[in-house]
Amino acid sequence: MYKDYYQLTESPFSIVPSARFLFLSHRHREALTQLQSGLSNGGGFALLTGEVGTGKTTVSRALLAGLSDNVQAGLILNPTFTRHELLASICDEFAIEYQCNDSIKLLSDAIYLFLLNNHTKGIQTLLVIDEAQHLTPDVLEHLRLLTNLETESQKLLKVLLIGQPELQHHLQQDNLRQLAQRITARYHLLPLTGDDVSRYITFRLQIAGCHLPLFSASAVKYISTHTKGVPRLINLVCDESLQLGYRENSRTISKAQVKIACQKVMHWQGDKVSQPSRRPLLKGVGLSLISLALAIISYRLFVIPDRDAMIETTEIPVAVIETVPIEAASRLTDAEITALVEQAGDPSLSMKELYRAWGYEIDVGSAECSRGMEVNLYCYQGSNTLKELSRLNRPAVVNLTFMQQRFFAVLFAIESDSVELLMANQRVKVPIEWFEAHWSGEFTLLWHSPIGSDKVLKFGQQGMRVTQFDVLLSSVLGLKSINSNHFEQQLQKRVEMFQQQQGLQSDGVIGLKTLFALDLLVNLKAPKLVKEQ
Repeated sequence: MYKDYYQLTESPFSIVPSARFLFLSHRHREALTQLQSGLSNGGGFALLTGEVGTGKTTVSRALLAGLSDNVQAGLILNPTFTRHELLASICDEFAIEYQCNDSIKLLSDAIYLFLLNNHTKGIQTLLVIDEAQHLTPDVLEHLRLLTNLETESQKLLKVLLIGQPELQHHLQQDNLRQLAQRITARYHLLPLTGDDVSRYITFRLQIAGCHLPLFSASAVKYISTHTKGVPRLINLVCDESLQLGYRENSRTISKAQVKIACQKVMHWQGDKVSQPSRRPLLKGVGLSLISLALAIISYRLFVIPDRDAMIETTEIPVAVIETVPIEAASRLTDAEITALVEQAGDPSLSMKELYRAWGYEIDVGSAECSRGMEVNLYCYQGSNTLKELSRLNRPAVVNLTFMQQRFFAVLFAIESDSVELLMANQRVKVPIEWFEAHWSGEFTLLWHSPIGSDKVLKFGQQGMRVTQFDVLLSSVLGLKSINSNHFEQQLQKRVEMFQQQQGLQSDGVIGLKTLFALDLLVNLKAPKLVKEQ
């Protein structure tokens, strides 16, 4: 939309990776050099970690692009595998023939034969696994076994593991110490420095055909500070800033425009890097969430006095906070609504109200999606109808337009002929027809995960979250708990049964919609849109 206005040949700040926009900062080059050195010195494993959006994919692409002709590389993305699935994926990546019903041994033998054949041809084999923090310990251990094939000087298979910081913690487990000892190169990628941010923005603009400084020095400094140097966030903020500059006919992007863009972008971010420093989030009495083992996990948070409560579902307690009493809604005239709209243009104010509906008092400056994760609340953003939103049955921040002015409110309750909104610190009631005529369909809500995570669980995975889900689901279905931490066939059948009952796709995968539906049934004291449900 703004390309012609700023005389750009293409969008300079797309978040889709492109080789043309490959920018290697000092830290990216350092990571690349260290990984290349570790993989070339005969080691079996190299490790690259970093927070979301810091450029791990950039480093891996640069590494793959710089490989010599005698290296054959395979790339596996988003692995959530069993051992059998991992081996099959490796075979797929390297075009190794196999049968679908081949055992783990047959698949391993086929891979070993492929590695030996490559070695006799003078070819080194490299396997790159992105998002490796999702690999379970038994899969990581089997990956180690694949690297056992070696000559006197080097491994026939070399593996680069790329993942978020928790991957480092996984590798500290006792049962993975043999793998950890084989890692010959480690690098933790940090965000861009302030000088790098300036060079990064200039570089991407130049690639897109612009050789003039579009962003003022103060704007660049603001971007650097508030994105904390994370390239993905820089792209989002710069793109939003250019859109705003185009709408306002600005030839140079000012600090004020970047500030607005940052507020819009950061409001919806769940990345750890976009969170403010961990100052106290809530006020009052300390809150504890109880885990499966009933060990208390202290969050250093503060809640409204006498507002924290526990609901129990058979063997596992699930922590929730009772909603804050809010004054009765009143019907307003269009003139009165106009006066409120002028005070409701900041989405952070509505997020503050949304947290309050869940029982938390939070400063406007900290009212971000990401802060909810500290108390097991997750953001869900989408665009839908009021009917579908009522099925989700959780209060939501909604985007509305009135008298050509955009504003935000919390959809607090849905009744037969009206809805209740929280806006500008007031609770108002408007007809459903009025709401639907002024609502864009976009919403953001908070929800509580019944298993303490919003990560997908698939067949073959194991751990505490599987056990916790089993107990809660069995209670809802009126069945005896399977009492296993392994996601096997019996639990999968129960998941499919539950999904059918809830009108969901019956795929046997414990995804976001399934977790959401389960939470609606077990988290009875959480705030609801439709009270009678």
